[in-house]
Amino acid sequence: LEEIKIDIIPKGRDCLEINCHITCFGKTGVEMEALTGVHVAALTIYDMCKAMGQEIVVENIRLLKKSGGKLNFKRE
Repeated sequence: LEEIKIDIIPKGRDCLEINCHITCFGKTGVEMEALTGVHVAALTIYDMCKAMGQEIVVENIRLLKKSGGKLNFKRE
């Protein structure tokens, strides 16, 4: 992995969007590292905020875009 960048974007009063951008020049399924980065960030936020209430939900974790490698992918 050459670069990892996690962006946490507030989406309203009670919602966050987490994006993980990975740059890799080796032959690997880099999307798995990006999905893992989002999961770890979401679980960290959950752990830090769980004292405020048990209503926290982690959902809709998915690959939005991948370029390079054998296949390119972009969710419409």
